[in-house]
Amino acid sequence: MRWAILLVAVVISWAICQPVAGFAGEVPPPKPGITITASPTTAHIGDTIILNGTVTGINTIAVYLFVTGPGLDPRGVSLENLNIAAGHGLFTTAPVHMEDGTWSYTWDTSVIVGTLKPGDYSVYVVGSPLDRLRSNPQETAVARISFMPSDIPETETPVCPLIPLLAAGMAIILFCATRMGRA
Repeated sequence: MRWAILLVAVVISWAICQPVAGFAGEVPPPKPGITITASPTTAHIGDTIILNGTVTGINTIAVYLFVTGPGLDPRGVSLENLNIAAGHGLFTTAPVHMEDGTWSYTWDTSVIVGTLKPGDYSVYVVGSPLDRLRSNPQETAVARISFMPSDIPETETPVCPLIPLLAAGMAIILFCATRMGRA
């Protein structure tokens, strides 16, 4: 009987001394994750798009951005150069503010290498410099943007009317010079 009382006393003491899960001031680490929002989500080619989001539970000082869409490499391409596939040494990056885990990037679609075509595009943000096919799904987020044709009409650069006359004059001079050289 004494052993039973002693065993109960030990079990009760042990139970009282154990901290209650989540009560002892322990905060569980945040779930790894990354977010992205785009504003506006419908725009004209040549407009500026604001991309921003958050990073939680991932130790990184920057996020990596790339885009997929009509006529672009399916692995994704840099936002500044639509001709180079992501993962080939060129990424668009945005710094992460370490104090609150936020990031922001302004995408000016009027000053990019390559051609955006009207259509639906996906802008990806990842926590590691990997293309769309190799990135970690828990460290990836996507925003969809629909681009319409530019609302600024294309202007043609007029040709100076003297250029054809100068070209004809040069041709006549060269023709005459070769004829004189034969004589």
